[in-house]
Amino acid sequence: MPLLHIEPEPETPEQRSLMLELDRYRAVMVVSPVAARLGLERLDRYWPQVPVGIDWFAVGAATAAELEAYGLRVHIPQDGQDSEALMRLAPWRAVLAAPEPRLLIWRGVGGRELLAGEVRAAGGTVDYLELYRRLPVPDLPRQLAAATAAGVRGILILSVQALEFWHQAAGATWAEQRHWRCWVPGARVAERARALGCDDVIVCHGADDAAVVAALAAHPLG
Repeated sequence: MPLLHIEPEPETPEQRSLMLELDRYRAVMVVSPVAARLGLERLDRYWPQVPVGIDWFAVGAATAAELEAYGLRVHIPQDGQDSEALMRLAPWRAVLAAPEPRLLIWRGVGGRELLAGEVRAAGGTVDYLELYRRLPVPDLPRQLAAATAAGVRGILILSVQALEFWHQAAGATWAEQRHWRCWVPGARVAERARALGCDDVIVCHGADDAAVVAALAAHPLG
């Protein structure tokens, strides 16, 4: 039962300018596999040869795999799959140490400002290439009600936005659904889930298939 669907954003003149000026950036941060796929489509359209001198960063292994398949060398944290882990990388610290670094972030509409805040604090500038938006599936309230009636007791939530969609769509049934076992990718989603009242939260330590499968195997529903 998907909680959301992805809708690509139409390219604006401003977005086109960002891609045409790609060679002016010190680093590009890609936040998700969807952002990687959509961004690479535009990269391929405007740059037959990828500009040199750019550091490419990805938070998760699945995102890095998309970029590496295109032939890019990607920096990825090995001790976590979130922005906090990426901020500990030596190449990221090198970006911040550069004079007036420019960062381009490929992402969906909205998102965290943690990395951007670090760059701005270091005297740099940040631009966003917002490639898609996440929307709740139209009949989510009905699907959740049916799942509750069928005795479902667990749910996999891979982002704060998916969590919010679940909470909003649950309506009056939230009092019951918040007791479902909730598998989440990391501490940030776990913190928000607990704030909403979820009392059985399992952290997968990653959103990739391997991390999720391992967490499901280690913490199965009884």
